[in-house]
Amino acid sequence: MGTPCEIQLFARSRQSAQQAANIVIADVQRLERLYSRYRSDSFLSEINRTAARAGSISVDDETAGLLNYAQTCYEQSDGLFDISSGILRKAWRFDRNILPDEGQIRALLEKIGWHKIGWQQPKLSFSVFGMELDFGGIVKEYAVDRAAGLCLQAGIEHGLINLGGDIKIVGPRPDGSPWQIGIAHPRRKGEVMQSLGLVSGALASSGDYERCLEIGGVRYGHVLNPKTGWPVRFLASVSVVGDFCVVSGSASTIAMLKEEQGPAWLETLGLPYLWVDVNGNAGGPLMENSSM
Repeated sequence: MGTPCEIQLFARSRQSAQQAANIVIADVQRLERLYSRYRSDSFLSEINRTAARAGSISVDDETAGLLNYAQTCYEQSDGLFDISSGILRKAWRFDRNILPDEGQIRALLEKIGWHKIGWQQPKLSFSVFGMELDFGGIVKEYAVDRAAGLCLQAGIEHGLINLGGDIKIVGPRPDGSPWQIGIAHPRRKGEVMQSLGLVSGALASSGDYERCLEIGGVRYGHVLNPKTGWPVRFLASVSVVGDFCVVSGSASTIAMLKEEQGPAWLETLGLPYLWVDVNGNAGGPLMENSSM
């Protein structure tokens, strides 16, 4: 998953805990083999080779479920959450302290847009040469939810799954107390902005601090608007608590993409959240209630 991953489990024996952990690890590795854009042998890479030639491909039920969810996010975000926008990474290189060429961004924008893709399960068709899909905003969170479910199936009643900050709770701690989870401050490295006590549910965050450029005193984060090709500039971070990590993750990303409308949009969801803008202002129910 390209990030530190952690599993904490309480079980009746070390052996049963190890067995559950092995099942989870195997499933996370399975999903990475299927959907990593860094692996040429992944199914996602096969999809993208088809997309590059504006072809069509049939997908399995699991991939179809991810595509259906991506389509829902696209519709509910007014086109801002778009899994075809990962191609913008070709312009935005966060390992180099230089802004991309505007002409390169414009050329890439021609190859972005879920509306340019035909999706009728199980067939996925591409109408523009050179398009790509990237499940980066969905698969890790989906893996977290699956991991929690697999733990429950294995008899684990108390645990925590953490894949790079995307977290799902598997019941409270054995004494019934909540898991204490910190939300990182988007501007003060290593500092916790808010601590939450969770006995169930999931937490996911999105922000401009994970990968970014700082040029001329301006910060350019990795959350990119698929309509402009440029990073969002209003919110610094958003954290959302929900029943499922995949929902919390997409909600936090959509809020970032909605810029000034993000806080108001979050309020309509009915989920606990916390937002911080680039000027340090913060708001949301999680600021008011740190125990859930």
